[in-house]
Amino acid sequence: MSTPRRGILRRIGPGLVTACVVIGPGSILTSSQVGARAGYDNLWVVVVSVFLMAAYVTMGMRLGAVTDVSITELIRRHLHPALALFIGFGVCFIATAFQFGNNLGAQAALSTYIETDYWPLVLNAIVLAVLFGFGNLYPVLERLMTGFVAVMLIAFAINLVFARPDFTRIVQGLIPVKGVELELPLLGLVGTTFVISAALYQSYLSRFKGWKAEDLPDGQIDAWVSAGIMCLITLMIMTTAASVLQGHELVSVADVANQLEPMFGEKGRIIFCVGLFAAAFSSFIVNSMIGGFVLSDALRLGDHPDQKTPKLMTAGVLLIGMGVAMYVIATGTKPLPAIIAAQALTVVASPVIAGTMLWLCNQQDVMGSHRNGWGLNVTGGIGFLILLAMSIYTLTEKVLPAVTG
Repeated sequence: MSTPRRGILRRIGPGLVTACVVIGPGSILTSSQVGARAGYDNLWVVVVSVFLMAAYVTMGMRLGAVTDVSITELIRRHLHPALALFIGFGVCFIATAFQFGNNLGAQAALSTYIETDYWPLVLNAIVLAVLFGFGNLYPVLERLMTGFVAVMLIAFAINLVFARPDFTRIVQGLIPVKGVELELPLLGLVGTTFVISAALYQSYLSRFKGWKAEDLPDGQIDAWVSAGIMCLITLMIMTTAASVLQGHELVSVADVANQLEPMFGEKGRIIFCVGLFAAAFSSFIVNSMIGGFVLSDALRLGDHPDQKTPKLMTAGVLLIGMGVAMYVIATGTKPLPAIIAAQALTVVASPVIAGTMLWLCNQQDVMGSHRNGWGLNVTGGIGFLILLAMSIYTLTEKVLPAVTG
């Protein structure tokens, strides 16, 4: 049955869920650090990254709505079962790497007011209760994520008002007139904005929503609304940092909030922590589902939100992420370098996922008359090349020197 067309809020949903994965603690941390280091100069990088993300979110939506088959099943049928397994384990690794950052982000936001090292235990227990407490997770998930998106928009908009940014410099920063110096925080910013595993999961979400080929116009609206939200929130955070945090060294997630207090006062700091918590907790749920559901599907053990095995694998992602975060908290390891490094490393697996999605969306026997047009192919091709270049750069300039060193 086609989705009822009763206004914009009835025509969106999966994209808001995806936006909550993209706007997590990692995105907040890296965009704050890039803003503090380079000021307004790299705002255009966010716009380009979100535009590329929107193209792949659209492709994911179209694959789910047109075929009504999971993407790993499509890969098994039209490419090779081994590739489906590789992508399943790759997506699960990416989700797990992001998950410990989500735990640390929530820990930093909450321990500012109630100091304890056990917030990850509490939050993961709540998420597990939600995960196993509802038969069909999707309707609950969509409502929760809509609320979290609203909280983030309001919180970070208020912080931006406090910052009183220079709007002339914002406009200048949106134009790519200066060269980009590749460094790990900037790679992390692209990696936490152009999240290809979340775009792939859009194919699952569109099926959970019940979209069919006739609902593609709604899916297109949903994709671009979510892209606009991702872009707006990230730009607000980065602009706030560029306005008031330039010259500050941000070595932990708590430093971002603490450095805002002298400029904004305690109320401004509280508002930032509310936004940070909304980003962390919303990403908590969806990110773990991406890893668990895609891996379960790749192993042919189920891919629907009312099945047990995908939920069990989601719980596994949650518990591993919590364990790593608890170790970091207990040992006193500085979390920010670890978070940024993990997020930059995730681009290594991304070209394979992007190339597979692009190939599937151009196959007549997969998409029929709904194959990609030239616009999606050009944008998707650029995105694929960027991910490939980032992977090569990350491996040769960051990963291998760190390992050999």
